[in-house]
Order: sequence, then C-alpha cells, then structure tokens
Amino acid sequence: MVTLRTPRLILRRWREADIGPMAAVNADPEVMRWIRDGSVRDEQQTRASVRAWESEWESRGFGLFAVEIRSTGELAGFTGLSVPGYLPEILPAVEVGWRLGRAHWGQGLATEAAVAAVRFAFEGRGLDRIVSVAQVGNDASERIMSKLGMRPVREILDDTCGRRLRVHALSSDEYTAIAR
Repeated sequence: MVTLRTPRLILRRWREADIGPMAAVNADPEVMRWIRDGSVRDEQQTRASVRAWESEWESRGFGLFAVEIRSTGELAGFTGLSVPGYLPEILPAVEVGWRLGRAHWGQGLATEAAVAAVRFAFEGRGLDRIVSVAQVGNDASERIMSKLGMRPVREILDDTCGRRLRVHALSSDEYTAIAR
C-alpha cells in the first residue's frame, strides 16, 4: 500500500473514518465553487466518490490520496492521480488534482501535496505525461500548476456544466529537468 510523506503531510489510502471529514469539505460551497457546476456533495455522494477512488487504486495502481496533517492526524482533503473520464477529448491522460478544506488554504499545503503526487506519477509510476485541469478563473489552482512546472496547453468546454476549462500539462522530460 502506497503512503507518501512530506514535511507536513501524510498522503495515504482512504479509511472509513475519512468519510465524515471529506464530506464536510465537499459540503462547503466555497470549496466546491470551481468543481464542475459548483454543487456541494453530501456524505452519501462522498462515500461513493471514496469507493470510486479506491477502485481506481486497485485497477490502475494509482488514485487519489487522503491528505492527512502529520502534526494533528486531521484529514485536510485529497490529492493524487486520476483518469479524467469526464473530458474524453483529452484522453488518454492522467490528471493530478487536489481539494483541501478551507481551513487548510493559504499555507502551501495543496502545493506540498501536489508536488508529492507529481513525483509519485513520474518516479513511482513511470508516467510519460500528466495533466491538470482548472476552470478558467480559478487562479489559485493555476498558481499551483505553475509551481509544479505545468504549462497551459489548451482550453475546452466542460459539456457537463458549460464552464470553460484550461488544461495544463507536464511531460516526464520536463519534470526531470525541473527536478534536477
């Protein structure tokens, strides 16, 4: 079972005890503002998402990690890798993504977690390329993508909600050059 450690975080697989705290993150309209149509999600929807994330781990050997604060054991949200099936026009692709509760914003935790997920993608899973997708206007996520060395490669429309998306990408060669 894959567990990653950063100076302040533990990235690990999901536990039953994570459902409630992740549901609280998903229930916050400000957190969900830039996710699809901005709808919040309840505990039942969160449970179904966690099951799907765990299933992706089993079928693909990667997935979304639960992000735990090392000093407190608190669940902050998630980061990790997934296949963006909701955007068939960019497939095949593996996306790096993140979602943290508002209490954990502005501390560099999303970047710290995403850096570990990107390292895992290239060094742990040998991927050739990863993408990250943000709604146009989500400047905070695009700043993280820039810090990861990703560059915007195209804009598309998310037909599920009618919002514009900007796709960023990073190749393994670009990652290697940055990691040196």
